[in-house]
Amino acid sequence: MLSTEQLYSKFLECTGVSTDTRRITPNCLFVALKGDTFNGNTFAQQALASGARYALIDEAGLAQQDTDYSSLNSRLLLVPDTLLALQDLARHHRQTFTFPVVGLTGSNGKTTTKELIAAVLSKNYRTYATVGNLNNHIGVPLTLLAITDQYEMAVVEMGANHQKEIELLCSIAQPTHGLITNVGKAHLEGFGGIEGVRKGKGELYDFLAQNGKTVFINSRDTTLTAMYRERLKSIRSESTFAEAIFYPGDPVELIQESPVVVYRDTASGQEVTTHLPGRYNFENMLAALAIGQYFGVSPADANRAVADYNPTNNRSQVVVKGTNTILLDAYNANPSSMAAAIRQFAATPARHKVVILGDMYELGSESEAEHAALGKLIAECGFDTVILAGQDMKFALGALPKAYYIPDKFSLHNWLMDHPMTDTHILVKGSRGMGLESVVPFL
Repeated sequence: MLSTEQLYSKFLECTGVSTDTRRITPNCLFVALKGDTFNGNTFAQQALASGARYALIDEAGLAQQDTDYSSLNSRLLLVPDTLLALQDLARHHRQTFTFPVVGLTGSNGKTTTKELIAAVLSKNYRTYATVGNLNNHIGVPLTLLAITDQYEMAVVEMGANHQKEIELLCSIAQPTHGLITNVGKAHLEGFGGIEGVRKGKGELYDFLAQNGKTVFINSRDTTLTAMYRERLKSIRSESTFAEAIFYPGDPVELIQESPVVVYRDTASGQEVTTHLPGRYNFENMLAALAIGQYFGVSPADANRAVADYNPTNNRSQVVVKGTNTILLDAYNANPSSMAAAIRQFAATPARHKVVILGDMYELGSESEAEHAALGKLIAECGFDTVILAGQDMKFALGALPKAYYIPDKFSLHNWLMDHPMTDTHILVKGSRGMGLESVVPFL
């Protein structure tokens, strides 16, 4: 069995890490992970044959079952548990960094905020940021192991759907600076309610305080400021934050929030037009601007970075198709983000507005009540057409007798083909499992 130090020396011989035999690059380290329906150990020999330098395994019998590959067995690296070994390897690699690591979590806006922070910091520093949303117990280690000594800054997104997960991810990523975007009704089933979400996300504050690191706090968010004060009262006298940076600091004035955010840098008078809609995205921009200012990025460069950022990941993405304008926000949905998006869309000036909304997942016993509450909110907004898709959206119908309810996506696609739209603003939002970006070709 290899120690972490021995495994690290092997890792240094490799060009990267892969957990998928479909994405093997020459001389990479293949990590054989296991899930409910797969066992990566059975693919170890295939990974080696495809060009991996080593394969990390925890079931030698399965990995060596094909004798045709016996010559490759010397490149099989055996450990007790490949997932724990991957996390320990990433933790070891992280300790070689001498530059700042900005860690962020939150119920909503994590990925957009991460992208904005990375765009701003990249004006001054060679910055590596989490790719996509590789932000869980596997994704964070893979993110860290992709960071080489060519970088001067890292931005690491951390997601969670239960308590103690952020604590684990902090122990691996060891952020020097941290940010919680917000605390809302996300993953209620796993966290055990909104107080569980608050406690789980707050594990980032706990780590930063216990290790004397720096925290960025949106001073306009009463939940976050209360969480900060609670930690000041509870932490040991010899353990506290190195700094607490409250933002916004220098005034930044919101001029317009739809169809896209426009703000004014009051120090210079510069007006900045962005590609993102909504007050909630303005809050994400303020976080990026505050972190940029802290690390010495000039306001002009920071504003340029925010203005240039244009999402292409189904998050707050504006898509124009013919005479229709689509706000595609189909990467994720929970009661907090759904309500914010609906209110924002309702305030958007447009002659004809349609919403296509899909189920919100991972709400557990709260699902019926939260979908019903969503229906009441939609009813207050007076949209021209409301289209609801998914099994749990039926609970929203009580307040929406004129809504179109379509249980599955195939039927939804057919309905949209039979009811073409023109000169229409359309909000498309639902949980990732709904995959509602698939409706765009039919709009």
